[in-house]
Amino acid sequence: MANTTELNVSEVAGSVGLILAAVVEVGALLGNSALLVVVLRTPGLRDALYLVHLCVVDLLAAASIMPLGLVAAPPPGLGRVRLGPASCRAARFLSAALLPACTLGVAALGLARYRLIVHPLRPGSRPPPVLVLTTVWAAAGLLGALSLLGPPPAPPPAPARCSVLAGGLGPFRPLWALLAFALPALLLLGAYGSIFVVARRAALRPPRPARGARLRSDSLDSRLSILPPLRPRLPGGKAALAPALAVGQFAACWLPYGCACLAPAARAAEAEAAVTWVAYSAFAAHPFLYGLLQRPVRLALRRLTRRALPRPPRACTPQAWHPRALLKCLQGPPEGPALGHSEAPEQAPESAGEHSLSMPGAT
Repeated sequence: MANTTELNVSEVAGSVGLILAAVVEVGALLGNSALLVVVLRTPGLRDALYLVHLCVVDLLAAASIMPLGLVAAPPPGLGRVRLGPASCRAARFLSAALLPACTLGVAALGLARYRLIVHPLRPGSRPPPVLVLTTVWAAAGLLGALSLLGPPPAPPPAPARCSVLAGGLGPFRPLWALLAFALPALLLLGAYGSIFVVARRAALRPPRPARGARLRSDSLDSRLSILPPLRPRLPGGKAALAPALAVGQFAACWLPYGCACLAPAARAAEAEAAVTWVAYSAFAAHPFLYGLLQRPVRLALRRLTRRALPRPPRACTPQAWHPRALLKCLQGPPEGPALGHSEAPEQAPESAGEHSLSMPGAT
């Protein structure tokens, strides 16, 4: 009876984990595809190339290593597909290369926004985005090549452990974790920490009095109006919210995976499924964190949605219920051609002549 209960609990936990993993997969595909379309259809975004790179990396991960985690890995995966040695090495290489490409791309995006916000008038200090992203992919390729130096995967009868955590990097796992997670975390923390400091200073700086403004009176009401509000608020306001969310999301998604890489292989294999899908959830969170929280992206998405949706039929305004205005509203615009510039002067002399002819009769 106890064995049956434990089996049912494990089956329920595996099913719930599989459903959550599928939701993360669908969210990563749909969210990154939508953000990629919005960025490509919106010219003038300052960090468009970094956003496109982040969407492409997330889509590559959602189309390659995440489906393998669903069909070939142990729970919460299905575990029904057995990968051969060559396929297992390819899966290790993709996982060891795409994860650093994502984390380093996020760090590059944070540094680009730091330079745009803190040093907006010094464009010479910004390296070209193509050079930065080329360096990111070169580093990701080198880190992915470390997975080829690890121990060979088990033969097909045994369950293939084709992940980075389960012995995929061998003795290079600590080095890979430091370069793939610790370095981007330090860069991101430094960039968004500087942005937070700048936003806090701008929020605490007293506003300059406008020219010609009259002096404040010394009455009781005037003194009460300059008191601080009773409800405390975060210095920096909304400008400090985005850095806090970016750093918090990076730590929540990637810190468990980085710590598991530094742990012994046996301990890492036990927590492989949980920390792997927590890390994969970053692919689904990026479109909302770096897309919908940015005002230019929201405005572009709203504009494209308004164009894509069908326009509602024309309706009469509340002021159009006057009989004459209601008749015009129901008839719609006139179908005949509008009068040109050459026709208007011909009618003016006739009307002037009629008025001049009627004037003597009236007098």
